[in-house]
Amino acid sequence: MKNELLRIGPFTVYGYGFMIAIGILAAYFTGEYRAKKYKLEYQHVFYLVIWCLLGGFTGSKILYWATEWKSIISDPGFLLDTLTDGFVVFGGIIGGILTAYVYCRIRHINFLAFFDVLMPSVALAQGFGRIGCFLAGCCYGRETAGALAITFHNSDFAPNNIALVPTQIYSSILDFLHYGLLLYILKHKKRDGQVGAAYLICYSVGRFILEFFRGDLERGSVGVLSTSQFISIFTLLAGIGLLACIMGRKRA
Repeated sequence: MKNELLRIGPFTVYGYGFMIAIGILAAYFTGEYRAKKYKLEYQHVFYLVIWCLLGGFTGSKILYWATEWKSIISDPGFLLDTLTDGFVVFGGIIGGILTAYVYCRIRHINFLAFFDVLMPSVALAQGFGRIGCFLAGCCYGRETAGALAITFHNSDFAPNNIALVPTQIYSSILDFLHYGLLLYILKHKKRDGQVGAAYLICYSVGRFILEFFRGDLERGSVGVLSTSQFISIFTLLAGIGLLACIMGRKRA
């Protein structure tokens, strides 16, 4: 589409980075707003966002390198060459959740309560992030003859001049719907952790299905499943397990 949005002298504003920035800011402000609304110590939201960004970046990068282990073995310089590009969303989610848990333990605050309040904001940020993917042409779909296809003409990632499934737009729509669903669950939850569990379950199912329409097969696979489909099975089980624990404590 149009990854270079604006040029100011030697500086270029890229669509992908711009949408990521919007997503982060939207996540922060909505997360802080809901922390205040649910009478949590909202001052922690800023630090949680910083920790989660660092943990998410690290996790997404480590998982990307893990999927590219053959390239690293053949050329160790691949690690430095891909330091600023090449990320796996699931790694970012896992890394962000783990660092948030560590932060909450260090500061002695209720992890599950903040988990519930902030996960809708994560879905919101992902929705903006996928628009950035659309502008850049990454995370593209399979070739198609469908009426809703999108064709890139000057992308550094997607094959150009070929009609593709607009998986980025589908992902963005699902993320925004996910945001609304999680807010509904947050409003009606009975126990801390239910929203976080719902995020893991819903995102895993949606991602597993969308992977069938992705065209960037070089991301790797595990048997007949893509790497993301394989990981989504475990995040789905984690979400179900968390929800089962929460409901079990409720009955106790």
